[in-house]
Amino acid sequence: MMKPTEEKVTKINDPLIEAMFGAGAHFALAKTRRHPSAKPYIFGAKNTVEIFDLEKTKSCLENAKKFVVEMAGRSEMLLLVSGKFEARDAVKNAATSIGQPFVAGRWIGGAITNFGEIRKRVEKLLEMRTKRASGEFAKYTKKEQLLLDRELDNLEKLFDGLTPMIALPKAVFVVDPAKEKTIVAEARHKKIPVIALANSDCNFNEIDYPIPANDSSIKSISFFVEEIKKAYEEGKKLKTQNYISK
Repeated sequence: MMKPTEEKVTKINDPLIEAMFGAGAHFALAKTRRHPSAKPYIFGAKNTVEIFDLEKTKSCLENAKKFVVEMAGRSEMLLLVSGKFEARDAVKNAATSIGQPFVAGRWIGGAITNFGEIRKRVEKLLEMRTKRASGEFAKYTKKEQLLLDRELDNLEKLFDGLTPMIALPKAVFVVDPAKEKTIVAEARHKKIPVIALANSDCNFNEIDYPIPANDSSIKSISFFVEEIKKAYEEGKKLKTQNYISK
């Protein structure tokens, strides 16, 4: 198999591919870790590390972004998820900036398949926030206030990112679906499309809109999360422009 050098990869005069290359998106994993479904996205290998074909990654990214633009234009909800330490800040910041729900940490089992019960916990969080803000906690003893504060803090950690999710999302964006198998399974069970930044150890057959690229480095993750965020923003702008033109 040909082992591509960095010089060969960078000969393509394409700003998006150059940006992905600069973010280290081309680094896959060792061939021994590759899932069979990832093979079509591999360009070659350098030393012991396989290299993604960034032309195919570009095509996949553009396909995913087109879908996100369209759903944002219909004001549909996108849930962003990753429990990876490298992805948490990027996921949280992107979701917050576009007003969409997120889980930046441990996935709460049943957040999709048992949405009704999870929503009750979110409603409890919102209710307790309101009570604390209004000073209602003050009527309790100091010990009771301490227990209420602890309960609220625990609810915040678990459900803060899900407060905008008043109904099931129309799609989920996942960083590293191999790690987030539960969310992928829940989404597929509910027939919710999955968009995913996926390295070569992931099962691409389970992803509706795969983005084959490095899902381990902060730089690569941040790049693709930002691309999805910008696509959602673009969709919202197009909706506004269409509304104004009517």
